[in-house]
Amino acid sequence: MFPVLIGTVVIAGIVGYVSERSGFTRNGYLPSIVICVGGAFLFYFVTIMFGIGFRSPGLNAIIASIGALIIVPTHFRR
Repeated sequence: MFPVLIGTVVIAGIVGYVSERSGFTRNGYLPSIVICVGGAFLFYFVTIMFGIGFRSPGLNAIIASIGALIIVPTHFRR
């Protein structure tokens, strides 16, 4: 369980960095990484509590990170 949590954080951080680097978001590197990690944590705990999600924890982390970047508004977005 603990290695899955650490892997979720690492994958979410990578997704946040790549999304900022590619131009998908314009929040800044640190805010994008924080948003991704927060979304991945939330989805990880929802998966543990209710058992909903995909089979792969890595896929859960990627989808939750991208979803959090899309949902969470920042003042930099137009």
